[in-house]
Amino acid sequence: MSFQSLNIIDPLSRAIAKEGYTTPTPIQMQAIPYLLQGKDLMGIAQTGTGKTAAFVLPILQRMAAEIKIAMPGSPRVLVLAPTRELAAQIDHSFATYGQFLRFKHTAIFGGVSQVPQVRILSRGVDILVATPGRLLDLMNQGIIKLKSVEYFVLDEMDRMLDMGFVKDMRKIVSALPQKRQSLFFSATPNRQTDEFACKLLDNAVRVDAGPQESAVDRIDQSVFFVDQVNKDQLLLDLFRKSDMSRVLVFTRTKHRADKVALKLGKSKIRAAAIHGNKSQVQRTRAMQDFKSGRIQVLVATDIAARGIDVDDISHIINYDLPNEPENYVHRIGRTARAGARGVAYSFCEADERDYLRGIERFARIKIGSAEHQYHSERAKNATGAAARPPAPHRSRAVLRNARPEGMKRPGPHPIHTVRRAS
Repeated sequence: MSFQSLNIIDPLSRAIAKEGYTTPTPIQMQAIPYLLQGKDLMGIAQTGTGKTAAFVLPILQRMAAEIKIAMPGSPRVLVLAPTRELAAQIDHSFATYGQFLRFKHTAIFGGVSQVPQVRILSRGVDILVATPGRLLDLMNQGIIKLKSVEYFVLDEMDRMLDMGFVKDMRKIVSALPQKRQSLFFSATPNRQTDEFACKLLDNAVRVDAGPQESAVDRIDQSVFFVDQVNKDQLLLDLFRKSDMSRVLVFTRTKHRADKVALKLGKSKIRAAAIHGNKSQVQRTRAMQDFKSGRIQVLVATDIAARGIDVDDISHIINYDLPNEPENYVHRIGRTARAGARGVAYSFCEADERDYLRGIERFARIKIGSAEHQYHSERAKNATGAAARPPAPHRSRAVLRNARPEGMKRPGPHPIHTVRRAS
């Protein structure tokens, strides 16, 4: 199937061709026809499957059929994203695919001054990509009004809920007009995402692109059983012995991300860390340096990594295994793009052994063990309490506040499922 078979208009077809794309991905093939019909949609697709284009293209095409004057602070399109990096990436996609159209677009997010963002909004925008916090700030100031929104996109809904944006999303949705087209996308659907979607979507279609074969089959995966004290040295050895051109290293904490980046830098390996405690200027610079090749390694936490879209990442290194198995799939999916092969190395110490078992069950794979001089039999064979990370010591008040907000039961609107194309 080609993009022409999807009845994409000429200005969008030219933009697609200019970017070198000829064949739509499964999520694009399934979602675009429904979205061009104006249907609400719940889309399930993994990282790197062309999900963004699956909603950007039909939105631009439907907007092009009815040109309107962009009004100050009143967008026609609202896209919500959980992180600054993802918001910037989506805004870039609207610019790329809409380069032969004349729609005004911008991204707003926290961590930077709102003054230039307000200046752009005051001139009128058709398309607004936003993180929830900054959007609500500007709504409360009367700078943004959502009564003109015709298309509402909630991207990475699973991550949005995980990050505790439930109340924010409800406030935003309550300000939207009843008559709109709503598009929700999630990589890992669960009961919470389904309940949220059922409440807000109107007779929606559900399309499931399923896990991409390439997400596993084109990635060479290995696990290195190692004690915590030897992780740094193992990491440096891998850089000395392997041909690593562009590397993404994952840690579970912000502190460790900084520590690993500093360790690499002291060994003359160009690296930078990206996480929630970094300023937006620092995060943007790190991303630009990584994409341009000025740095070889980007060390990131899971949340900060949302929105990283670089085609030629050669290696993924899980310095720490993720505590949620689906995050492993998100992580490694950032390599082996555009038909290339990729490599994923995972370090596993004793108290991460249960994490590894969970990943293998979730992904239905067995990750082979790599030989190396720091091999730990203790880590490889850990069971029971030794295989579990120590529970953090938190007060009852902290625990109470950390619980996710309860969700209401699903509303009356069904979601019709479309199975993955074979």
